[in-house]
Amino acid sequence: ASAALGDAMEYSFNRIDSDGCQSTNDTVILMASGASGVTPDLAEFTAGLTAVAQDLAAQLIGDAEGASHDIAVEVNGASSQEAGLAVARSVARSNLLKAAVFGNDPNWGRVLSSIGTVPATIAPFDPQMVDVAINGVTVCRNGGLGDPRENVDMTPRLCTISIDLKAGDEFVRLLTNDLTYDYVTENSAYSS
Repeated sequence: ASAALGDAMEYSFNRIDSDGCQSTNDTVILMASGASGVTPDLAEFTAGLTAVAQDLAAQLIGDAEGASHDIAVEVNGASSQEAGLAVARSVARSNLLKAAVFGNDPNWGRVLSSIGTVPATIAPFDPQMVDVAINGVTVCRNGGLGDPRENVDMTPRLCTISIDLKAGDEFVRLLTNDLTYDYVTENSAYSS
């Protein structure tokens, strides 16, 4: 069960990032008494546990303080999982990007500037090859202007930012949320 939980966490709770702050109160516990006497197939159990954990992780992002958009940052063409995660986290932790999404602004420049902060030793890629799509519209093609940003519908709750680094075969998906007035209010309107 420990190995299954580790695998499930890697692709669920470890792939969400609401505000870049790690909480000391976040805990995931998997408990099983064994009373049923059933020993499930490890691969099936891991897949089922991962699906449940991914659903719960997505619910956490959906319930984030003051959020009006859930943001899926998808990195295609990464040279490794580590590279893809570094790029996805950099984008997901950009307050400028989060504010742009809140304002329904498909600002691909903020995506590129976030990607550019990841050291090449961690995530090698050619900036002149990067594509960025927001909600299915490729607004940045080969590091430059893509389709008209006016074609991007930013009104749905889910905003998907798809990045193609064209540097490998790895795919990473990370969930985050936008930064709103309500987030600031909820985190400033009390005294601790």
